[in-house]
Amino acid sequence: MMGQTSLSNRIFHSMNAILLGFIGLITLFPFLNVIANSLSGSRALASGEVFLWPVDWTFEGFHNLIEDGQLFIGMRNTITITMIGTCLNLIATMLAAYPLSRGRLRGRNALLMGITFTMIFSGGIIPNFILIKSLGLMNSYWALWLPNLISTYNMFVMKSFYEGLPVELEESAVMDGANDFQILGRIIIPLSMPILAALGLFYAVSWWNAYFNVLMYITSSTKLSLMMVLYQKMNNVSETLLTIGGSEGAMDSQNLTPEGIRAAAIVTATAPILMVYPFLQKYFIKGVLIGSVKG
Repeated sequence: MMGQTSLSNRIFHSMNAILLGFIGLITLFPFLNVIANSLSGSRALASGEVFLWPVDWTFEGFHNLIEDGQLFIGMRNTITITMIGTCLNLIATMLAAYPLSRGRLRGRNALLMGITFTMIFSGGIIPNFILIKSLGLMNSYWALWLPNLISTYNMFVMKSFYEGLPVELEESAVMDGANDFQILGRIIIPLSMPILAALGLFYAVSWWNAYFNVLMYITSSTKLSLMMVLYQKMNNVSETLLTIGGSEGAMDSQNLTPEGIRAAAIVTATAPILMVYPFLQKYFIKGVLIGSVKG
């Protein structure tokens, strides 16, 4: 009987591994294809020869992105937006979630109803634009950070995590004379590292991909984010190729195509986040599971 059970388990685990491996390959295929396109020559791209490996290797797409230096300015601005924005998000989310997770907070239910209301209704694009302009925040990164200081969904995830912490920890700290800020700083925050890492990754990815708000509120070319710089470059691909084709760089333009530049832009935009994720994966998985299950 145990032999049959063991055999059925082995068959199940084998089929499970095959299925998950197949799903993983399907998920990985678009990334490999984009990387191959970004490194392939124009002839191979036009003839459809590129699949998962570059054909007629060339770095002209990446060279076109970095030659005027705007890409590095956009990268620097995006790193600034992402790091400061993520820190502000985590601090604000934590300071909102912790008191709302405690039943002794006066007006707790009314606050929760008001916060939940914001998940369903919003002011709209035009009122938000008028508000930002009237506050004098145009062409400032605060126009990006302040309206998006807290994600309601992430706040509820962190609140659920705090509600799952043992109440005895706080009671013992209160008996030792600790106040709410001391409890938060010495007990709650050290226990919150997994959920902070998970939500921090959510916030960081959102800031890294920031595009629409930058388009609306940032007018200076020296303050544009990486996504805006890449958008402008991809939007001007045809004009760039036409200019290059009529100049002395015509030979180099033979390996420069709109598809190659767009693929290079995608790789440039996603590579930093993909490199950071493996270092946070352990905390990310643990944080999501803890934040979604109480007790």
